[in-house]
Order: sequence, then structure tokens, then C-alpha cells
Amino acid sequence: MARAKDGDRRAKARNIGPLRGLAPFLAPYRPLVWGALVALTVTAGLSLALPLAVRRVIDGFSQSAGLMDEYFGAATAIAALLALGTAARFYLVTRLGERVVADIRRALFDKVIGLSPGFYEKIMTGEVLSRLTTDTTVVLSVIGSSVSIALRNILTLIGGLALLFWTSPKLTGLVLIGVPLVIVPILALGRRLRVLSRESQDRIATSTAQASESLLAAQTVQAYTHELASRARFGALTEAAFDAARRRILTRAVLTAIVIFLVFASIVCVLWIGARDVRTGIMSSGELVQFVIYAVMVAGSAAALSEIWGELQRAAGATERMVELLAAEDTVTDPAEPRSLPARARGEIVFEDVTFRYPSRPETAALSELSLRVAPGETVALVGPSGAGKTTIFQLLMRFYDPDAGRVTLDGVPVDALRRADLRAQMALVPQEPVIFATSARENIRFGRPGASDAEVEAAARAAAAHDFLTRLPQGYDTYVGERGVMLSGGQKQRIAIARAILRDAPVLLLDEATSALDAESERLVQTAVDHLAEGRTTLIIAHRLATVKRADRILVFQDGQIIAEGTHGALVAEGGLYARLARLQFTDGAA
Repeated sequence: MARAKDGDRRAKARNIGPLRGLAPFLAPYRPLVWGALVALTVTAGLSLALPLAVRRVIDGFSQSAGLMDEYFGAATAIAALLALGTAARFYLVTRLGERVVADIRRALFDKVIGLSPGFYEKIMTGEVLSRLTTDTTVVLSVIGSSVSIALRNILTLIGGLALLFWTSPKLTGLVLIGVPLVIVPILALGRRLRVLSRESQDRIATSTAQASESLLAAQTVQAYTHELASRARFGALTEAAFDAARRRILTRAVLTAIVIFLVFASIVCVLWIGARDVRTGIMSSGELVQFVIYAVMVAGSAAALSEIWGELQRAAGATERMVELLAAEDTVTDPAEPRSLPARARGEIVFEDVTFRYPSRPETAALSELSLRVAPGETVALVGPSGAGKTTIFQLLMRFYDPDAGRVTLDGVPVDALRRADLRAQMALVPQEPVIFATSARENIRFGRPGASDAEVEAAARAAAAHDFLTRLPQGYDTYVGERGVMLSGGQKQRIAIARAILRDAPVLLLDEATSALDAESERLVQTAVDHLAEGRTTLIIAHRLATVKRADRILVFQDGQIIAEGTHGALVAEGGLYARLARLQFTDGAA
């Protein structure tokens, strides 16, 4: 399936049609586009006017010195105007390219940051990053340079051919005879070049994805002395990308060599005939020089277009990949007419006969016809072996996924009838692996409520038993904690994550092993804070620690995607069964 899709993508890249995908990004900047086109047309016209001045100078060389001076003056004025027009074109086109690519990058990020986790089961993060960086850089080079050069050369080619015909129809006819010889290799090798361009970009994306994965897990790679294997894998992918690039470059070089040889061989042949015409008086020396200059300009334009064609093919592949990402359909979307909740929900959670399978594991049901109700303000603990479906409850409740059957409601409103932002605003999550951003400790806590004051941030930190260690950091709360919080211990990261949830002050609290990385003293302090935080809130806790489970109003025991028992800690231990066994095996004093 993956290979088929990849083949389909390559098939679509066999023309520059995907460049039309840039039109919506160019549309807001029509004045810049038209300004660049005007400057482009003016400079092309001035370039074509220069040979006329040269002809006048050569043919009028034996006339009065005053007339010759006028010709040279006119040539200098044309050159000055050409310089100004070229500078204007460069400024307008380059600015347009930078502006459009900045918009594309923003649009891509805006798209992917909102895609549900199901999307990332099918594509690596490094692949997305490649489209944000490598592909947009290719598009920048095209908008800011290649397209401008291509249009200029097209105008020069068309204008040059017209002026060639005006200068000498006979010699121009001979030149045109050689045009098919130039077009054939462009068409023949162009298709091969397009395929290789797309392959090269895909290879780069794959190596970027592998590098991203390894670097994000650098400590694990080093702990398991996996550096050599990781280097070998990245090296192999890099070499594959290089090999694809080498084949693309070789094809383009062959195309360029063939086109340039055929063009200039045709010109030499035509000039030989023109020189004989000058000797016989059929045309003047100035006309021949004018014809030669136009012929060189036309030949140069044709050769440049053959090179730029390869760049346009590469950009078409990059644009296609970006447009694919922008057009990606999310399996989880907001309803067309969303319902609303009060500013602060009561917190009643209901699962009705819910069945769910993860897209990457469709053969196994994570939840199977599961039903449960959590009353407003109730604290419920979810326990069971790994893979029993506990975390899936959180995933469906926050609507990262939609169930295959059944429904999930909050205060009686189906969660898929709400805007995702409105739904998630009612919840505060503390994940098992706390996410710490590369900014200050203060801003990491404020992530829970961006408008919170410094005093509110510090109050949340105190409640999470994080204030003391934060004040001991070099710059206190304003200390930069590094990428993914590398400057913090596991327990410190967890306390910052808990402080973030406390600051959010949401009516539904979701704790996924929220105290798993804490020492005994910190756990006691944080547990007290969590107990205080849970008052008046609906709280779901995934936990194995007995201290957490004992405090729950109710315990749900999960196995194979179903609830097999529920009750208080004492009642479940007395029943025996899975919970009692887990208590003995996993809880610190379960044997008691």
C-alpha cells in the first residue's frame, strides 16, 4: 500500500502542474507580482534594445563623430535603465519569495499542529519537518529566483526570435530548423529528471526523519551503545539521498550539455552563412553583429530555460508534497454547527457502549463495548495491566480519536458535537511522561493558562511542591530549562507538569501516573496538592500507586479493553481477582 501511494505521488510529479498550488499564497500579493512582471518586461525589452544601438554604432562608424557620440550615449542610457530595472526586479521578486514562503511555513505549521494523533501514526515527525524546511527552501529558490529568470528568458527568447527575423529572415529560418533538435532532448530527459527530483526529495525527508528520531532519543541511543548502528543507518539513508541527487544532477548535466551544444552548433552554422552574405554585400556588418548578439541571447535563453526547467520540476515535487500536507484530511474534525457548554462544565463523563481500535492496530480492540459513568466531582481511579485500555479512555475523552462505535459525552453533550478547543478547555492533563518546553520554568507552568500572572504561577508551583527547587535554580523561575527539560530531573519535570495543571484550574482533571517520578517526600506533598485540587472537580486517575488509589471514590479495573470489576480498594481486595493480584504485585503495601 505504501509503495503504491509513493508511486502515485511520483506519477503526479511528472509535470509542473503542482506549482499551481502556490497560487493561493501569491494571490494576496498581486501588487508585488505585477510590479515584478513590469520590471521584468522592461528589463527584457531594454536588453533586446542594446543590439540595435550596437548595430547603429558599427554601421555609423564612418559617419560624423557627433552622431556616433549620440549612439554611444543612447547605449549608456539603456544600460543605466537596465541596471535600475534589474535592481527593482530583484528586490520585488526576492521579497515576494520570502513573504510567500513565510506564509507557507505558517500555513503548514498551523495545519500540522492541529492534526489528531492518528495522523502521526502514519507519518514520522521528521518527514513533516522536512516539508517545513527542505521543501519550502526549494520553493523559495523558485519564487525568488528561478521563475523570474525563466520569465525573463522566455521574453528574451520570444523577443529575440522576432528581432532575428526582422534582422534577417533567411538566417532566422535556418536557426528555426534546429529548434526541434533542442526540444527533443528536453522532452526526453525532462520526464526522467522529474522522477529523480521527487525521489531525491523523498530520500532527504526519510533521512531527516531518522535523524530526528535518533536525536530525540539521544540518551537512550547512547545508553544502549547504539551509536554505531544509528550512524550506519543514517549514513545509509544519506548515501541513498546522495545517490538519488547524483543521478538527478547527472541527468540535468547531460541535458544541459546536449542543449548547449546543439544550440551553439546551430548558431555557428548560421554565422558561417551570414559571414558569406556580408562578403557578398547582402547584409551589412552591423546587421550581422546585431544578428549574432540576438542569436547569442536566444541561445543563452534556451540553455537557461533547459536548466531552469529542472529547477521547476524539483519545485513542483516540493510543492506537491506541501500541498498534500495542507490538504491532509484529519479523521477528527470540529462539527459544522458545534454545541456549547457552560463556561465551566459540571464534569459528568459518560461512555456508552464504546468500541475503539487504533488506526495502526485495527485488528485489536483497545476498548470493547465499554460503558461507564463518572459523576460530577467524583474521583475515579483506572487500574489494570499495560494495554488494558486505561490511557485510551483519556484519548477518547479529549477527542484525540473518535470511537468506532458508541459515544462519549460530557455533561450529556456528545464530545464530537463540541469544538475540540471548547472541550479541551474543560480539562487539565498531567501525562505520565511530562512535556517540558525549551523555555523558562515560569513559562512552562504558564503554558497551562497563558494569561496567568507571575503570582498565580508561583502559587501553582507551591501547590505542586515545585517552588523550593525552582527558587534554587540559577535564575529562579526564569531559568531556561533546556530542550525537553534536560536540565531537570524526572521528578522536577513532573512537578512542573502538575503545577501547569493546577494553574489551568479546569473542572475535569486527568492524571496519568502523575506521581510516578516523585520521591516519597515530594509524592506526599504533591498528593496533598492533588487531593486539594480534586475537590469539586471530576478526576480520573491512571495509577498503580496504592496511596493514590486508596483516595479514589471508586476504582475501575480494566482488562482487554473492558471493565471487569469496580468498587473501593478494600472491597476489591476482599473480592480477590485481578485487582487483588495487582495490589500484591505492584502496590508498595499491597500484601498488607
